Amino acid sequence: MHTVSRVTATSAALELIAALRGQHGSILFHQSGGCCDGSAPMCFPTSEFMVGGSDVWLGEIGGVPFYMSCAQFEYWKHTHLIIDAIPGNGGMFSLERPSGLRFLTRSRLFTDEEEAKLANRDPARSASSDGG
Repeated sequence: MHTVSRVTATSAALELIAALRGQHGSILFHQSGGCCDGSAPMCFPTSEFMVGGSDVWLGEIGGVPFYMSCAQFEYWKHTHLIIDAIPGNGGMFSLERPSGLRFLTRSRLFTDEEEAKLANRDPARSASSDGG
């Protein structure tokens, strides 16, 4: 039985995640909702970003938790996120900025079959229920 995940990563993103974990230790992702850095996956040291009760845990990529705000999740809940790493400058405060690469969110709509599986077992949960 195929498990449906809300977020996955390309091999390029997984390589960058591994390098950042090697440099910074425990890290996490939070999907930015706009403003200064647009809508981008932002990577932070776990000790420098406070995940709140209004954040939703979508899953893990490369052993790193991935969150977004509950309000933003309402817009993206029918979408599978694919995190990639491409040449460029990352978000102003995101850990990958000095690497010459930046994380990018690609997406696609879930299939009807995936939606049905998510309805029966939705992995998204608030950070407060995740202990985060």
